[in-house]
Amino acid sequence: MQVKVLIADKFPEEYVQQLKDSDLEVIYSPKLGENDLPEAAKEVDILVVRSTIVNADTINKSNELNLIIRAGAGVNNINIAAANQKGIYVANCPGMNSIAVAELAMGLIISLDRRIPDNVADFRNGKWNKGEYSKAEGLFGKNLALVGFGNIGKEVAKRAIAFGMNVYAKDITRIEGEMVKDFSEMDQVLPICDIISIHLPATPQTKGLFNKQMFSYLKPGALLINTSRPDVIDEDALLEAIKEKNIRVAMDVFKGEPEGKTGEVKSHLQSSPNVYVTHHIGASTEQAQKAVAEETVRIIKSYLHSGVIAHWVNKAKSSDAKYQLVVKHYDKPGVLASIMDIIRKRGINIEEIENVIFDGGVAACCTMKLKSQVTTEMLSEMRANHDVLSISHTSI
Repeated sequence: MQVKVLIADKFPEEYVQQLKDSDLEVIYSPKLGENDLPEAAKEVDILVVRSTIVNADTINKSNELNLIIRAGAGVNNINIAAANQKGIYVANCPGMNSIAVAELAMGLIISLDRRIPDNVADFRNGKWNKGEYSKAEGLFGKNLALVGFGNIGKEVAKRAIAFGMNVYAKDITRIEGEMVKDFSEMDQVLPICDIISIHLPATPQTKGLFNKQMFSYLKPGALLINTSRPDVIDEDALLEAIKEKNIRVAMDVFKGEPEGKTGEVKSHLQSSPNVYVTHHIGASTEQAQKAVAEETVRIIKSYLHSGVIAHWVNKAKSSDAKYQLVVKHYDKPGVLASIMDIIRKRGINIEEIENVIFDGGVAACCTMKLKSQVTTEMLSEMRANHDVLSISHTSI
């Protein structure tokens, strides 16, 4: 039987064809929405999405689904908890669209400073207002705070430095390099920064991070850019800060964003002239989409040919294993089965296992991580097998 791949979002045709040329049955349905997926994905092996939501219903109703790939960096549109319960792999394509998002972030910074959208709107409405629009501050020498310093934050830093800006960075990981300054406390650096650009994932720790207290640290007239996730900002607190401090904001994401590609849109942000909103296009350049598609195809091929999941995001960071059993053995049928049968009879759970073959195919080494300790009696029983070369048992 052919492996079925459902691509439920826009995907470059040349990469759809690459999958078809790999003898896969490819279903390309870029207009599917969240409520369409439970039925559409029922009998597929691999599901590829960009922004389409993969909810618990889609996962629970699937019969063959084994791998979900987010053709992008985040996975907040996929119900990871449901995937974990069914043992479905979830993978993503980190870093492939970093440059595209960084370019948009810089474009939004410039647009806020020069008020480019307002210039264009007035011109189209037959209004000339050069005096008003000649009041830009300029970016050279300004202090920029990057809240989030992963792949995208680093790309923004490169471009901001080229503009002559002083770049500060805050992240949960260690800052590398000498061109940016690390800061530990928001209340110390945000008050001195002219521009703040957010590049954070959606996590319980980042949800509502920019709340009333955080906005109190911003200097009057500061520029705020969010090209990451809408949940990072408390929008009510944002509107209040706009009124109190006249901050100006550019966002590529917002709460209540339509799932469809076209149609009407409503948001309480529309009433504020200090807010610019783009249509969640941060990763939407031809360069980025090709890079993401190429990585998606690579993940699928690697999985099918070797069983290895590149960028596997829902793999447990740690297990309950406390002991390690290493068995060197002749590479013959039934050897490992006899070892595992001894372990099974004692009610010990194997948390992780890896078996590698030595060059020549005669001997192999199996490493098992166990929840409980193997007894001396069990080790003796294992060593009694003439196809077992050696055994070591240690705590970890």
